[in-house]
Amino acid sequence: MPALELKPEQIAEVLTRGDLEVLGRIRYSSNATFLVEASVDGATIPAVYKPRRGERPLWDFPDGTLCNREVAAYELSTGLGWGIVPVTVLRPDGPLGAGAIQRFVDHDPEVHYVTLLEGREDCFRRFAGFDVLANNTDRKGGHCLRDRADGSVVGIDHGLTFHPHWKLRTVIWDFAGEPVPPEMVDGLCRAVAELDDGPLGRNLSALLAPEELAAIGMRAAELLREGRFPEPEPGYHAVPWPLI
Repeated sequence: MPALELKPEQIAEVLTRGDLEVLGRIRYSSNATFLVEASVDGATIPAVYKPRRGERPLWDFPDGTLCNREVAAYELSTGLGWGIVPVTVLRPDGPLGAGAIQRFVDHDPEVHYVTLLEGREDCFRRFAGFDVLANNTDRKGGHCLRDRADGSVVGIDHGLTFHPHWKLRTVIWDFAGEPVPPEMVDGLCRAVAELDDGPLGRNLSALLAPEELAAIGMRAAELLREGRFPEPEPGYHAVPWPLI
């Protein structure tokens, strides 16, 4: 059964329980990344597998935590109700050990943020708000994909997120200084409430350190208080490289 015919919770079940077959390694990734198929009960879903053991050590993120952050990004996206991140689960028993498994998005690599922006400004305002909350340090244009299956725009590569100190680095600065739309405020308020005592907070607490979880609430509260998207800080390298 194709993934398009399944609900997100059904996709998560296949990714969590399905037998995993490695199809090949995805080139040009900073960390070990593999294309796999997850199959169970007659359903087969292509997915991207990022094993913990294949993560390159970084000076500013704890070792072995990037796969947790990939899953946390999906949980936050779901909690906000914005549908930005494809279904992502944490598997303890992948072919190379524990790692994140994310539904593969069939897309045209020549289509990215720069080419998608016109006419999709509301969509990318949600991306901008999401990246503030997730404190995304690496939102390249090529991390914004148009799904060939249904035309939706989704975001990938969220391993460098949720640092407790402000590190936002993104190509999405087109809305800097603009008011946060009312429809986004509803999602932000709901997420803040659930961070303290709700399913979102419980799910994220299993993936992030306590100070990282607390920092999400502080960034959300500041975004609500200011009522505007942040602007790049002077003197800070606020744009990733390469851009795409």
